[in-house]
Amino acid sequence: MSMTGKIAIVAGGGRDIGAACAVELAAKGADVLITYQSSAEQAKATVDKIVSLGGKAIAIQADLTQPADVEKTVNTALSEFGGIDCLVHVSGGLVERKKIIEMDLVHWNKVLDVNLTSLFLMVKAVIPHMKPGSSIVTFSSQAARDGGGGGAVPYATSKGAVTTFTRGLAKELGPDIRVNAVCPGMIATGFHDTFTPDTVRSNVASSTCIKREGTSEEVAKLVAFLASDDASYMTGNNVDINGGLLFS
Repeated sequence: MSMTGKIAIVAGGGRDIGAACAVELAAKGADVLITYQSSAEQAKATVDKIVSLGGKAIAIQADLTQPADVEKTVNTALSEFGGIDCLVHVSGGLVERKKIIEMDLVHWNKVLDVNLTSLFLMVKAVIPHMKPGSSIVTFSSQAARDGGGGGAVPYATSKGAVTTFTRGLAKELGPDIRVNAVCPGMIATGFHDTFTPDTVRSNVASSTCIKREGTSEEVAKLVAFLASDDASYMTGNNVDINGGLLFS
């Protein structure tokens, strides 16, 4: 799964799964640009780790729902590394658990912007700079398959849209650019530390075939495969990584 000579943008690469993806891609030989919004210290630590391992990486602050910050991200990748071969779009989030009856349009739009609009803007910006053989890896979710947990309808809806966006984009960009999504289940991250009660996490983990939560590093290995030429005949796929909790 060599990424030697490749230049990758990891959108939302400051912490957890995004940071693990950045480290894994760099370990495979890629030069990596990481974006973060609020996790500056974690992003710096990720860059430092990559550099200590002999790789090249930089991190920049960017709100990827804003076109100006997306343009800044792409221009930085071009000026610092000379091109873009891979986009891994991890950026997103649940924001807050709210039932439909409780939420206003501001909350609805914010969740869709964070998860879907940011992806659209990044994809639109990188496509003109990608050569044949490039790849895009998006992040859907198990929530796109099963509707998500309580108070997560906007999140599940946005991730369902990412699933469809990935399939449509694969058709539009083939054969030059491959597009695949990963659909994580219960992964031990800050996301679940914030939004999922411990009892729910324990119950979900025990319901998997593997009988535990997944790790960010396990997701990153799947991402690196999909990003690499080893996955050259894969596009339009939404690949589950949930320990066997849900089959699709």
